[in-house]
Amino acid sequence: MIENVIVAGLLLFASGDPGAPTGEGFQSGRTVGVRLENSQIIITGTGTSGTSDGYRIKRPCWYEPGPNAPDMLENQQEVRAWWFRFTPGATEEKFQEFLKQFQDKVGEDGRWWGPAYNGADPDGMSCWSALDPFVWVPPGTTPPAGITLQDLADLARAALTVPEPKVQLNPDAKSYVNLGTWVWLDNGGETTRSVTATLPGIMSATVVATQKNIEIDPGTDDKNRAVVVTEDCGQTGTPYFKGATEDDLGCGVRYLRASVDLPRDVYELTVTSAWEVAVQDDVVPFAYDPIEASATRDVPVGEVQSTVRRGTR
Repeated sequence: MIENVIVAGLLLFASGDPGAPTGEGFQSGRTVGVRLENSQIIITGTGTSGTSDGYRIKRPCWYEPGPNAPDMLENQQEVRAWWFRFTPGATEEKFQEFLKQFQDKVGEDGRWWGPAYNGADPDGMSCWSALDPFVWVPPGTTPPAGITLQDLADLARAALTVPEPKVQLNPDAKSYVNLGTWVWLDNGGETTRSVTATLPGIMSATVVATQKNIEIDPGTDDKNRAVVVTEDCGQTGTPYFKGATEDDLGCGVRYLRASVDLPRDVYELTVTSAWEVAVQDDVVPFAYDPIEASATRDVPVGEVQSTVRRGTR
């Protein structure tokens, strides 16, 4: 079994350009839902920087195409020293017996496929260890558990992130009873994000997230008594503009009671941004659930105090 593990680890280096970037290298240091191991897949796109929403791919391990028969044989001959070092009871006879499975395929059309997995998934390594270290695959076919376009789309979806909403308010520091509080998002105008998973020279799938709307939870127990919510918000709400009146408030809240009796003397206003997710060009007939991202702002609400003075004669 140890010699098989060595071979599985070397499949990656035997196929393609050994200097090409791999999924594992690209993902190093990123906080996303994918960490590719023993894989040639490359993850790219505007949606890879951020925090994953925890989406898990349905199958955290798979086979990927590797070298043809002559290249595989040459590769295994070159790891002779490693094979003897890590194989218990290694002998020349056993090594030649090990090589025979690769020699027998020389002259046949096809490729050796090797296992890879998502190291960010808690089941990734155990899934990978249950796969064969190498599988011979004739041309034009895919082995059971072989990588597919659907798998690439799932990997792109797992790596997809959306920005945390940056909630802007006006008034910002404090609002008042019956005064409209404007609500909008300041995400630099970004309303789409995408991630592409590519198996170089073979196939790729791109997943696109598009921001559709925002919803406001004003943080009250009874919306009808304590607050009026205006939710004509669209993708990001409407920023406050100089000279705006109460009639211009299309996305915001108007609190009807002060927050003095609430915990910490504030309303906890939450804005949720919804992003629809689709596979670009419909390369696979599959729909993903929307991604939701939320952020909370404290809104202290006071009462306008007025003083009535008696006139003097």
